[in-house]
Amino acid sequence: MVRWLIPTLLFLALSGGLAQFTPRNPECIAPAGAGGGWDFTCRSVAQVLFDLKLIPQPMRVSNVTGGGGGVAYANVVTQRSDDANLIVAASPATTVRLAQGQYSRFTERDVRWLGAIAADFGVVAVKADAPWRTMQELVAAWKADPARLAVGGGSAVGGQDHMKVLLLGRAAGIEPRNIKYVPFDGGGEALTALLGGFIQVFAGDASELRAQVQAGTVRVLGVMAPRRLGGVYANVPTLRELGYNVDWVVWRGFYVPKNMPAEAYEFWARALRQVERSPEWARIREQNALGQFFMVGAEFQVFIDRQVNQFRNLSRELGIIR
Repeated sequence: MVRWLIPTLLFLALSGGLAQFTPRNPECIAPAGAGGGWDFTCRSVAQVLFDLKLIPQPMRVSNVTGGGGGVAYANVVTQRSDDANLIVAASPATTVRLAQGQYSRFTERDVRWLGAIAADFGVVAVKADAPWRTMQELVAAWKADPARLAVGGGSAVGGQDHMKVLLLGRAAGIEPRNIKYVPFDGGGEALTALLGGFIQVFAGDASELRAQVQAGTVRVLGVMAPRRLGGVYANVPTLRELGYNVDWVVWRGFYVPKNMPAEAYEFWARALRQVERSPEWARIREQNALGQFFMVGAEFQVFIDRQVNQFRNLSRELGIIR
């Protein structure tokens, strides 16, 4: 009994007031395959949570694929609605699908929104040996024969990556109905398709491509950020610089089961705050060209409600829903 108490008391002391609830077998669901943005969110935050001793054991990361995040969403709502040990990675890909009613009968009110911890940014990339060295060259070829270029992303038709493509196409003067978009279940699958020559253009997020940019296997032609990013993207122009009025900011965050006990929700909210303030998280942001974006609790819930409404209106404008 004494031997069991010593490590537990040590954890409670180190966790600085987070001791009212202690997760057992903590888990983060990434609602897509390995290598994409949701997977990155889970794995990077899980590592910092453990490094800071905010959780007593390593967090398990589960990749639950299907439906552009819908399979994971339905599972959480119907099977794990009061699980105190579970957090689920989310992003605008989640709110886009909810805005379009793509998660069956479920809505944004069927879960509880925890917080956002960083900002990622959309990118447009091609293989390193592709014939287009600039965005202007790519757009010229795309406008000349839209059906010839297959553009892929890690979301379903109508999802986040498809929306990026439609917005860029609209800004470039390409009829949205002529754009050939190929959906994949996560950025990792879409990137594999790009490298394999199955698609010619990849619309994804900066965090998904950093390793491939460093390895020289892909060329990023533009970033969908308000200003240039740092690190490996320092020399990549924004779409706005190139004359295309398109931004796509990807918040990286989490939702949790709707009926999670209040003390568990407060634990995860406070833990997220400590992660965001830590030097460890600052290093991860810098390494992956992420921006600062932090919002938690009630403020984040209000933000989600507004974004779902905005994406519903935008989806109507682009002809995705009526």
